[in-house]
Amino acid sequence: MLWSALRRPSTDDPPSPTDAALQALAVWALQFTPRVAVAEEAVLLEVAASLRLFGGRAALRERLWGGAQELGAVALAWAPNARAALALARAGVEDGVSAPLERVLDALPMATLSAVRPHLPILARIGCRTLGDLRRLPRAGLARRFDAALLAALDQAYGRAPETHVWVMLPAVFDARLELPHRVEDAGTLTFGAHRLLLQLSAWLAARHSGVTAFTLHWAHDAMRSRGAGEGGQLTVRTAEPTREVGHLSRLLAEHLAQVVLAAPVGDLRLTAEGVVPLAPRSASWLPDEAHGQEPLPQVLERLAARLGEDRVVRPLLCEDHRPEAMECWQPAAQVLPREAWPVAPAGPQPTWMLQQPLKLLVRQHRPLYQGELQLLLGPQRVEGGWWDRDEATGRTRHAVRDYWVAQSPLAGVLWVFQTRLADEPAWYLHGVFA
Repeated sequence: MLWSALRRPSTDDPPSPTDAALQALAVWALQFTPRVAVAEEAVLLEVAASLRLFGGRAALRERLWGGAQELGAVALAWAPNARAALALARAGVEDGVSAPLERVLDALPMATLSAVRPHLPILARIGCRTLGDLRRLPRAGLARRFDAALLAALDQAYGRAPETHVWVMLPAVFDARLELPHRVEDAGTLTFGAHRLLLQLSAWLAARHSGVTAFTLHWAHDAMRSRGAGEGGQLTVRTAEPTREVGHLSRLLAEHLAQVVLAAPVGDLRLTAEGVVPLAPRSASWLPDEAHGQEPLPQVLERLAARLGEDRVVRPLLCEDHRPEAMECWQPAAQVLPREAWPVAPAGPQPTWMLQQPLKLLVRQHRPLYQGELQLLLGPQRVEGGWWDRDEATGRTRHAVRDYWVAQSPLAGVLWVFQTRLADEPAWYLHGVFA
C-alpha cells in the first residue's frame, strides 16, 4: 500500500474532522482516489491503485501538490501506511518509501506521533529523543507505565498493527463556503478567493465524472455595512458547453465580476453548482492535436460575450426546418446549444453557396433562363412548410411551397433553382450555386 499525507498548518486547538478547511481539502482529494480520510490536521490518501492512472508517483505528486498548496496544505509525505505518512508530514520529510520504514521513522522526533505527546516530559527524562529511542525501550515496561494508545500508535506507524479509517464521502450537491482573510471592496478582487472554491468545484466534478454548465457565486456583506446595502449579492455564470476546467471557469468569472459594483465590503463567499451534467472523457488519440496549447473557440466566445454583452456575440444555429432560408438562426454564443436542434439530413443535393434572397428568373416558352436556357438535370425535390411561421410585422405567414431542381446553365454551371406552386403566377427563382 502507498499513502500520501497532506498536512495543513497546526493551530493551538487540535482540528476536528469537521473542520471546514480540512473537509474542503478532503473533497478536493477525492478526484485522485476514493479512499480519503481526515486525521487531525491532515488529509490522508491511499493512492497505490491510482499511480498507474496518473502516470506514476512523480506525475501524481505534481498534480497533487500543485492543487493542495492553493488549498492551504504546507507539507506532503509518502509512506507505506497512513500513520507513518502523517508523522513524516509533521517532520517535513517527504519520502518514506525509498528507504526501509524503520530507519526513516527512527530518526523522527517523538512529537510526530500524537499518542506520544502527553508522555513527552517523562520520556525526555529517561533519555528518549526520537521514535527510535522509544521503540528500543522494553515493550513490557512501556505497557505497564503508559497507556495502550502509545503502543498501538507505535505499532501502526511501523506497520505492525492494522489501521481503521472513516472515509470521506462525496457530497450529493456542491455548496462550498470561504471566509476571506480581509474585507474586499472591489468585485474584481473576489476572483482570488473564488479561485479556491473553483478548485474544489473542479475536483468534485472530476470525482463525479461530470461537468458544469452553470454555477453561482454568492457573497455576504460585512456586518458593519450600511442599512441599504442588503445582506449580499450573487452572480450566476453559464457556459455553452459542460466543463470542469478551473482556468476557463476562473477567467469567465473574472470577466463577469469586472462589471459588478459591490454595495458594501464582502467578508464571505459561497459557491454553488446548478447545471451539473455527465461529461464524457476526452479521447486519448495518437494523432497530434493542432489546437493543443490554444484556448478552444467556445471558451473564447464565452469570454467575449461576458465582456461585450451576450447579445453582441452570436453564432449560427442549425434548425430543423425544410425551408432552406429557415435552416439557420442566430443565438447568443454563451447559451447552451440545444441537443435536439440539429436538423435531419436533406433528402436531395444541397448547393455550396446560397443567395440571401432568391433571384427571380426570366422564363421563355415555360423554361427558365440564366445566362442561357437552363437544362433541368435532377428533381423535383418538393419543399412545403412554414404555415405556422407568422411575420408579426405584416401579419402574413412564411408558408413556402416549392419544387427544387438541379439545373445546368451554359455559362454559370450547375445551379439550384425552384418553381413556386401555389402563387398566383408560378415563377422560377435561382437560390443556390454548386461548386
